[in-house]
Amino acid sequence: MSTKSIITPSIPLRLYNSHSRALEVFTPMDADNVRLYFCGPTVYDRVHLGNLRAMLCADVLVRLLKARYETVTYVRNITDIDDKIIARARNNHEDIDALTTRTTKEFHDDLNALSIIAPDIEPRATQHIDDMLAMISSLIAHHHAYEAEGHVLFDVHSFDSYGALSGRSLEDMQAGARVEVAPYKRNPGDFVLWKPSAEDEPGWDSPYGRGRPGWHLECSAMSQRYLGPSFDIHGGGNDLLFPHHENERAQSLCCTPDSAFARYWLHVGMLLCNGEKMSKSLGNFHTIHKALEHAPAEALRLLYLGSHYRSTLDFSWEKLDEARRIMDRFYRALEKTPPRPDSAVPRPVQEALCDDLNTPLAIAELHKYADGAMNGQQEDADSLYAAGRLLGLFGLTSSEWFQGDVSLDAATINALINQRLEARKAKDFAKADQIRTHLTEQGILLEDTPNGTTWRKA
Repeated sequence: MSTKSIITPSIPLRLYNSHSRALEVFTPMDADNVRLYFCGPTVYDRVHLGNLRAMLCADVLVRLLKARYETVTYVRNITDIDDKIIARARNNHEDIDALTTRTTKEFHDDLNALSIIAPDIEPRATQHIDDMLAMISSLIAHHHAYEAEGHVLFDVHSFDSYGALSGRSLEDMQAGARVEVAPYKRNPGDFVLWKPSAEDEPGWDSPYGRGRPGWHLECSAMSQRYLGPSFDIHGGGNDLLFPHHENERAQSLCCTPDSAFARYWLHVGMLLCNGEKMSKSLGNFHTIHKALEHAPAEALRLLYLGSHYRSTLDFSWEKLDEARRIMDRFYRALEKTPPRPDSAVPRPVQEALCDDLNTPLAIAELHKYADGAMNGQQEDADSLYAAGRLLGLFGLTSSEWFQGDVSLDAATINALINQRLEARKAKDFAKADQIRTHLTEQGILLEDTPNGTTWRKA
């Protein structure tokens, strides 16, 4: 469904810019081509529920931007060279290419199930080594990087505004994630642009010896390649704010000092599981795949939309079950009053999403429209459907939601319902109960109504 004609473009879009630490009205550099970049996964395992938050935030943002602007270029990278990948492949006795190909497919399958829009461009780090080496050469030439014992490192003291994005001073900083504190560094915070590879590790020839790029460099090279030195929005989880995004910003601006790099920075809050940080040692480390085995994709999507992207989301299986029940109610409302296609997205929902992607407020509006649709109000049914589609919901018909993906085909189920009806007419209640129990065991629930018996999946 196209939303170009059913969105009110005059409503200003405000986003919280992590750099300025303030809500700002979004004004693209080029209204004919809005450009954004979100950090993608490191593909060595199934993507976990924490990673999903940034992916879903990007999806809501891209849907809204595509509804407001003619062209949106969305880039999300794949990190397919990393120490974790090397270690996992070694532990699995698996070829690295086989590992990254398999886990990339699993990542795509999980996001496709959740109706998350694919990026327009999805570059892989290993395909852009030459771009990274060109950036390293430029940084060395402009005295922002130096060689040391087979490594190339960025000199954080060479960039006056280092720390401005994360709000940290150099004096207070410690070496961040994936940064090795080593004697060959001029400063503890200097970070790796290139490092040597052992004979049994993947590597590429370079002027600095056979090696591989540092993690931070990948996104700078790929965003510049596809979006240019200046673009509109850069996003990711708030755990990437420092050191990853801070380092990205530093090396990118030092390569192209007349650029702006990213003008707006969006950072997504963390996910807890039952009030605790997700951890394998605590037994609460869950993947998207596991959640989708527990509940339909739209229930998981609704659960995430119920929390603002910058807030902390506390996940539990009970909350996922409740989200499924809410989706049941929404679909029942649309079944009660079928919506008309191509209806306008209601202004309250537009205003909520344009207020820093306030999805909880938008979902609250959906509840109101569901109330009206349950009572036969056509405009409310139209509003519920149009708003839900903009949020990536209602990709199924009511029949598909309630009856899809069951172990028995519809003809068999209906035949058993008819047999049960005949048994009840003959007062053979034992047989009628036996049929109901059999269907329940197959994941099919019967509902007796004044208009007859209907069924839905459990």
